[in-house]
Amino acid sequence: MSNPDSRLWSGSEPTRLLASQHLRSGALVFPPVAADSPLAAEYRPAALDPVGTVYSYTVIHPAARTGQAPYALGYVDLRGPVRIFGRLAGKARPAIGDRYRARPDADYGYTFEYAEDQR
Repeated sequence: MSNPDSRLWSGSEPTRLLASQHLRSGALVFPPVAADSPLAAEYRPAALDPVGTVYSYTVIHPAARTGQAPYALGYVDLRGPVRIFGRLAGKARPAIGDRYRARPDADYGYTFEYAEDQR
């Protein structure tokens, strides 16, 4: 793991994305509520399940002159429930219902990697 945003990741192994859980309703919020937020006292940190299911996605095709390859962005539903938007990697074209695992990323904070085991 190279330079993950420490506000987004648990410090324990295996690392997991963090959210905030409202103390009264139990609702999850991602990204987590900042510690210096006036609302911070109403939330507690909650580690999210690392594997989720693609809800929706799109494939971005950058202009040829940029030299960038196409990449996928999508929403992944994690148990909780919480739906997170991010980059989908590891498969040329995702499919709705595919399983993806959250991974730390130095550039984006997190990405979702195709979970080949599909469990």
